[in-house]
Amino acid sequence: MRVLLVGGGGREHAIAEAISRSRKDPQLYAAMSKKNPGIARLCKDFILIKETDPEIVNFAIRNKIDLAITGPETPLAAGIPDMLWDAGIPVVGPRKLAAQIEFDKAWTRNFMKKYDIAGLPLFKVFRKGQSGTDEYIDEIGDVVIKPAGLTGGKGVKVMGDHFGIEGAKIYAREVLKKDDLVIEERLIGEEFTVQAFVDGSTLAFAPSVQDHKRAFDGDKGPNTGGMGSYNDAKDILPFMKESDYSGAKKIMIDSVRAVRKETGVPYQGILYGQFMATAKGISVIEFNARFGDPEAMNVIPLLENDFLDVCMAVVTGTLGKSKVAFKKQATVCKYAVPEGYPDDPVKDSVVEIGSTNAHVFYSSVYEKDSKIYTTGSRAIAVLGTAGTIQDAEKIAQVGLGALKGRLFSRMDIGTEELIRKRIQHMKELRA
Repeated sequence: MRVLLVGGGGREHAIAEAISRSRKDPQLYAAMSKKNPGIARLCKDFILIKETDPEIVNFAIRNKIDLAITGPETPLAAGIPDMLWDAGIPVVGPRKLAAQIEFDKAWTRNFMKKYDIAGLPLFKVFRKGQSGTDEYIDEIGDVVIKPAGLTGGKGVKVMGDHFGIEGAKIYAREVLKKDDLVIEERLIGEEFTVQAFVDGSTLAFAPSVQDHKRAFDGDKGPNTGGMGSYNDAKDILPFMKESDYSGAKKIMIDSVRAVRKETGVPYQGILYGQFMATAKGISVIEFNARFGDPEAMNVIPLLENDFLDVCMAVVTGTLGKSKVAFKKQATVCKYAVPEGYPDDPVKDSVVEIGSTNAHVFYSSVYEKDSKIYTTGSRAIAVLGTAGTIQDAEKIAQVGLGALKGRLFSRMDIGTEELIRKRIQHMKELRA
């Protein structure tokens, strides 16, 4: 079986490893913007190309690809899955009309309102150049400012964390010069993510994961693409209730059905729901049309099924006949990033990787003359897997110690102290 993977980050390295473990004896091909050494070593062939370039389709045709899998969001927004399907190549990754659920936040909020999907916060959409944002910010009082388009996890700004009310007004006006904008009420609670394989009607859900966007320990500093994440040895996280998870699943099921009604195309691929557990129940922060990075690294290694069997069920609409299961283990993933990240990261700096029991995933690095170099974005993720979050965290922390170079990491992800803080926070809110 010939499989094409589009993307070259840490998430895609996790996907590539899952493909290589398949009993289907796959030949892996990749299209990536930079040579990810972890992916390249697993490939029969790869092409270095922008992940939005239609030439990817010709590469797939030339190599007689049987199945394509898209990793990041940019090829979805560029319609690469549509082009591959048109060429007769099935794709795990939704068509452009369905992928709007990620790449157009204004569309998504209006869509949720139209179909009465639960978990919708107070919001208002402003179109590029429109006025009235100052008045709406005054009306709501405590807001989140979201550019409607893709921002790589770094464009969303939260009042109180990033600025006060005047700063929110200035930022909203800046965004509106070049993009549509969504202004929403700020949600208070604990974030969690649920990811699922989707075949158009059936969803197969992975355990809940919590990502950590802030650059520094204690949830301080600027937003990043994600500094690390963890899951527990069951479907819910220690601060969650079962109803949070079941509520999130229902919202995702309702959204998949509504996408088909709204767009006329089935949602086939991965759906990622990011939720906030609040005093009043759960709210939807956003949807992504692919696995998260780093959250993919928590759940993909726990998949008990052959990854390609599940992917084939996604593209053939037969996921309902499969029993998709995940190992009951906890994982902690921690990213090593270049010094100065995200504002002024060190680039082209050598990284050495020693021996470790942790699982190592290459992300934004490149290989030259048998050495690994940083690019300025998140460099290498390490994953600890164990029976408890605490034990998994220890393995991940030791794994970080095996990396040498001008790197730093958050030390607190998955620690007992941070998780106790999350539990206490939800207890106080729910009381």
